[in-house]
Amino acid sequence: QVRLVESGGGLAQPGGSLRLSCVSSGSIRYYDMAWYRQAPGKQREFVARLIERTESPVYADSVRGRFTISRDISKRTLFLQMDNLKPEDTAVYLCYQSKDGLPYWGQGTQVTVSA
Repeated sequence: QVRLVESGGGLAQPGGSLRLSCVSSGSIRYYDMAWYRQAPGKQREFVARLIERTESPVYADSVRGRFTISRDISKRTLFLQMDNLKPEDTAVYLCYQSKDGLPYWGQGTQVTVSA
């Protein structure tokens, strides 16, 4: 079993920045991890992913060039640096980890982008 705890959400102005963190209860060294988001009334959507074997990041078109995913293995933490935020980035951001073929999700952290 894996427990994921997100933090770092809040209110930001358009053009502003936020940095999200996700701490895992277990190792993140050999597992794919990702960020998703869900806005009110909308389906959960993919934001960014780190592929364990290559450490190559993959981004949704809507955030590429503005968001950066990274991780600190020693701290068992996944990050999402969000720059040049837009109102349409408003959502609950959820951390995802795949381990032994099973998906694990955090509870999410709210990000609101508004003037």
